[in-house]
Amino acid sequence: MSVECVDEVYQDNSYTKCTVDVTTADISLFLYKPDGKPYGQFTTLDRALIATGKQLAFAMNAGMYHEKRDPVGHYVENGKQLKGLITNAGPGNFGLLPNGVFCIGKNRANVIETLKFKATNPTCTHATQSGPMLVIDGKLHPRFLKNSTSKYIRNGVGTSRDGTTATFVISNNTVTFHAFASYFRDALNIDQALYFDGNISRLYAPSISRSDFGFHTLGPIIAVTEDK
Repeated sequence: MSVECVDEVYQDNSYTKCTVDVTTADISLFLYKPDGKPYGQFTTLDRALIATGKQLAFAMNAGMYHEKRDPVGHYVENGKQLKGLITNAGPGNFGLLPNGVFCIGKNRANVIETLKFKATNPTCTHATQSGPMLVIDGKLHPRFLKNSTSKYIRNGVGTSRDGTTATFVISNNTVTFHAFASYFRDALNIDQALYFDGNISRLYAPSISRSDFGFHTLGPIIAVTEDK
């Protein structure tokens, strides 16, 4: 299987992790339907895929968005750039530098800190910028506090050193940034990890009979598709 999802407990917090073999999985970003409106829900995207002979094997919200569901930062879908890279600090979690980009290329996927992304300019078939970075070169984001009281359901992604594996994680209970990032680094041994969002975080994982639904429509969705 190109996607494997399991539940785990680490330091009294529950997480669901979905590990994707990027070399075999059909992994893509999805935002707008052909009519220009956002898919918004996993079920809407799945119905559209089924009409083409495909279906969802995995999906997760994949980055922050404005009120009209357009991405906050750099966004590339099927090689087409919709939004440019934002390198300056700003309000909210996105602007809590360093932030980063999740970049999908040929048989690889990498989480790359934004300034490094700008300097190296990698080729990405799909890319989504979000923030903050959770883990940068094996170190937790410097602004994360172990004794923070800010807790949310959170989701994000980390990538292996060789870029062949992407690990998507959602917490099943509210967690701090520090606890969430520590799970990536210390439990999963991941050196580069990126925060996607909090509170609205959702997961679609039919292999474990999970299909999260929320009344608010989503922006960018990362998904693994397979033949129906």
